[in-house]
Amino acid sequence: MTVYAVFFYIIAALIIASAGLAITRKHMVHAVLYLVVSFIATALLFYLLGAPLVGIFQVILYAGAIMVLFLFIVMMIRMAPGADRPFPAAHYLAAFGVCGVYIAAALLVAFFSGPEAGRPMAAAAASPAAFGFYLFDQHWLAVEMVSILLLVALIGALHLGRAGRRKQSGNKEP
Repeated sequence: MTVYAVFFYIIAALIIASAGLAITRKHMVHAVLYLVVSFIATALLFYLLGAPLVGIFQVILYAGAIMVLFLFIVMMIRMAPGADRPFPAAHYLAAFGVCGVYIAAALLVAFFSGPEAGRPMAAAAASPAAFGFYLFDQHWLAVEMVSILLLVALIGALHLGRAGRRKQSGNKEP
């Protein structure tokens, strides 16, 4: 086993652990912070696999911009702290069921894949400028749709934050 394989498995375990902690936390700020750790570890994994541009995009877009947006949403909603009770058993049963389906699908693909599955894929390389030209030339509509979706999500978060504030103060402001 090479050093890269050891790093790969350590980073993969960190991603799985931090994503699991992000899902199971009751306190929303802690969940967002664990998700940031998961995103940064995913960026490290991209870098390790030879895609530093994708790793940088992961840090800038997900761990940076989107997580800041999530933190603003959590702060604006002002959720009341709940009791630190564990999740009901039905939630764990559903989560383990979904995990079982994914593991079974992965095992089926691993065991019943053809002989060409063992060959490594050819590496694809593109400069950041070529990637940017391709993205905004061929997929400009999708980029614009994502930006509008993020704008609508921000407006929705502002609306939810104002509705919570109105409910707490008892005012009927428009």
